[in-house]
Amino acid sequence: MPPRRAISGRSQEPRQRFAEEVRKLRTASGTSLRQLGERLGWDYSLFGKMEKGETLSSPDVVQALDTHYGTSGMLLALWELAARDHTQFRERYRRYMALEAEAVSLWHFAVSVLPGLLQTAGYAGELLSAGGFKGDELTRQVEARIGRQELLEGEDAPPFRTILSEAALRTALRDEQAWRQQLEYLAEAAERPNVTLQVLPQNAGLHGLSSTDVWFLRLPDARTVAYTENGYGGELIEDHAAVERMQRAYDMTRDLALSPAESRKFVLRMLEELPCDQSI
Repeated sequence: MPPRRAISGRSQEPRQRFAEEVRKLRTASGTSLRQLGERLGWDYSLFGKMEKGETLSSPDVVQALDTHYGTSGMLLALWELAARDHTQFRERYRRYMALEAEAVSLWHFAVSVLPGLLQTAGYAGELLSAGGFKGDELTRQVEARIGRQELLEGEDAPPFRTILSEAALRTALRDEQAWRQQLEYLAEAAERPNVTLQVLPQNAGLHGLSSTDVWFLRLPDARTVAYTENGYGGELIEDHAAVERMQRAYDMTRDLALSPAESRKFVLRMLEELPCDQSI
């Protein structure tokens, strides 16, 4: 069955609707892509990709378009809807994404990969590329992952605690500059009032989550659900008894981790250990 369309004939798919509006506004103004790029200071090919739905671009680009066309925030509002559209994620993640957006608090443990809510675009790109994504699909998946991070921004952002195994921090990116940026981002995130970051050192030994990446979401109805994942799939766990068992394992793992202050110092020491940035 084809997607439903409004009486106006415009798409009701958030990403496609955003692309249509960007294209419609430019053509109505009689401006070419090249002219638009020259006026706003970005490569014109970026606007071409936005009009084709290949990229959402970033808020500053969309804000510039909003100002240029005098659309009073309409484009930015459409961009936000598109960025939060859960259909851009693979089917197995969609219910989890919907619950994540509702969560009043989140807890996480990482075995070997940093959490998506704290990944830079460089980290997400290399990770997703290793998982087989490429081209436009890789771009879309990176944007979708980075778009999730809005969840942790603003005055009403939920508290988020992540425990990172030392292995996750010792698995560097091939791109040294991108890895430096990722560590800097973690150090900065650890200073946010709603983010608690802890490091589980390798000498902590085996524990109940030694082979399990897990998220816990506290929902508005006071329920807690868990989501376990690996590189090839994930499982949403809603059974109360099962979630309780995993939470006990999480609590014991947290007891083995460094304090938040010690953990930030750990990340900063890792930054100091990196080769000098030759671009400076």
